[in-house]
Amino acid sequence: MTFGDFIKNRRVALGLTLRQFCQKSELDPGNYSKLERGVLTPPQERELLEKYAKCLQLKDGSSEWFEFFDLAATGTGRIPDDVMQHKEAITHLPLIFRTIRGERLSKEELERLKKKVLGE
Repeated sequence: MTFGDFIKNRRVALGLTLRQFCQKSELDPGNYSKLERGVLTPPQERELLEKYAKCLQLKDGSSEWFEFFDLAATGTGRIPDDVMQHKEAITHLPLIFRTIRGERLSKEELERLKKKVLGE
């Protein structure tokens, strides 16, 4: 799912047309439409994203809230800020990247991953 898909689905779930939503939220319908269609990349300014999230009635700290911010970051090719601040997570990113590319893990890497998952 893209950022545009997410915000459109959420708006529709609120039972609002694009114009109704934008009027109620005091947003520009032309720009918001471009966001929904993926013509514009998601904004990265935290303040603006929070405004959109609140307009979409996303509860702060909910899974939908985090998905919204994750999609905004990845929609511009970035790793979400909260992940980048987690030093341990950063050390595992190369493993994740290799896995995504379909590269096999070594026995040592698999064992290390197993221990991490099991909390050993």
